Amino acid sequence: MQFKDIIGQQEVKQRLIEMYAQNRLSHALLFLGKEGNGSLMLALAFAQYVNCSAVNGKSTSTENGLFADASTVQADPNKLVEDACGVCLSCQKAAQFIHPDIHFSYPTYTRKANDKPIATAFVAYWRKFIVEQPYGNNYDWLQFISSENKQGKISALECEDINRKLSLKSYESEYKFLIMWMPEFLGKEGNKLLKLIEEPPAKTIFIFVAENEQLIIPTILSRTQLIKIPALSVHNIESALIAQKHIPADKAHQIATMSEGNFRESLLMLDASEDNWELMLREWLNAILKTGPVAQVKWIEEIAKIGREKQKQFLKFFTHLLEQAVRIEMMGDQANEMDETNELLNLQLDFASRLNRLCNIEQKEAIIQELDLATYHVERNANPKILFHALTIKIYHIISNKSVILVS
Repeated sequence: MQFKDIIGQQEVKQRLIEMYAQNRLSHALLFLGKEGNGSLMLALAFAQYVNCSAVNGKSTSTENGLFADASTVQADPNKLVEDACGVCLSCQKAAQFIHPDIHFSYPTYTRKANDKPIATAFVAYWRKFIVEQPYGNNYDWLQFISSENKQGKISALECEDINRKLSLKSYESEYKFLIMWMPEFLGKEGNKLLKLIEEPPAKTIFIFVAENEQLIIPTILSRTQLIKIPALSVHNIESALIAQKHIPADKAHQIATMSEGNFRESLLMLDASEDNWELMLREWLNAILKTGPVAQVKWIEEIAKIGREKQKQFLKFFTHLLEQAVRIEMMGDQANEMDETNELLNLQLDFASRLNRLCNIEQKEAIIQELDLATYHVERNANPKILFHALTIKIYHIISNKSVILVS
């Protein structure tokens, strides 16, 4: 993984490069950021960068051959190298996630009796997961390894295995890395790592890649240097969707705007982009305000069938339109200036304007809070029929003092 493969995050990349160049590397780093922003990829790219022969200027005959061209592996001491070379043997191994001095730890589960829930037992799955879903979250990973309803965790056995691996000398590179993804799943067992983190072997670097610092045990959190990874910009996501998925600019812009800096979310929206969320929303609102309980039950039956991820996309779409409606109501014509060349944006703004005739700002804010709460429960496997039935009743009570119906 090279820095150039990562969407956006130029400031973070530059900070990491400068930390290495100025010899300010902490032995324990915490890469903290929400899902879908590339935190794990930054950790992978940084480990490859530090061990790259072109960056550190150190090569061996075993890496590059007795008569290798030194210009391809040695750095100019007067120039800051901006990325790993991608061609030296160290980079080739790191790119395949088989570098002997870059170790990984992540949530696992016990598949059957007498199995050891350690990362090494799942490493083949891990390598494939990073390639196929580099912006995936913990739910994606547990689905990938077929955990079914089992919860992942980083076990005491895993901590013992980490202690064993990091106590050994580096095999071929100057630095040895342990990249722990989702340390939130490390309970009190993590205290087994404290001595190693406090007094690590020379040239050993821990990188903890996390989404929620409040779930990390304090004894480990207090021993790390924090590096915040911001959400991706709309422009970053839009450009990536156009370059990687070859979709029209207006569609990319719509998805990027709704994804809230989360590239994983944008990919899910792209997969579900053929679904007509606007039609589904219009049917729901009409069922709530006009056609009554029979239509509501029919609509709830339909949305319960589409699956958890699509339910989340629908709720996010409704939230996005309500936010657009609030913006229009607050800013007036300035927010309602439509780009005639962007048909998708025009449709969104038109629908948002209709929502403003349906309810006021306070009502819209109340609905957004209910939608956020519903999304939270969807992520935690709430019964979809009960959830959307309750949400339907709540929305009815929020906007029942008006009777404007959204029509085509």
